[in-house]
Amino acid sequence: MAEVKKKPSVFSKISSFFRSCVGEIKKITWPTPAQTSKNFGIVVVVILIAGLFIYGLDRGLYALLNLVMSTGTH
Repeated sequence: MAEVKKKPSVFSKISSFFRSCVGEIKKITWPTPAQTSKNFGIVVVVILIAGLFIYGLDRGLYALLNLVMSTGTH
């Protein structure tokens, strides 16, 4: 007679899942505080540059719109 394989219980599946999660977390290479500070600085600079570019574009298009709108009123 063939042996019947027993299905793993829900609790053993959950336990196995969390064990594998812990194993994967141990493989993570965390950045050093110096790397984090450098990356933060880069992000802030890029945001400022993008903000200034968008501000300049907005001002320029607004001035162009005013020029077009005021031309039609004369």
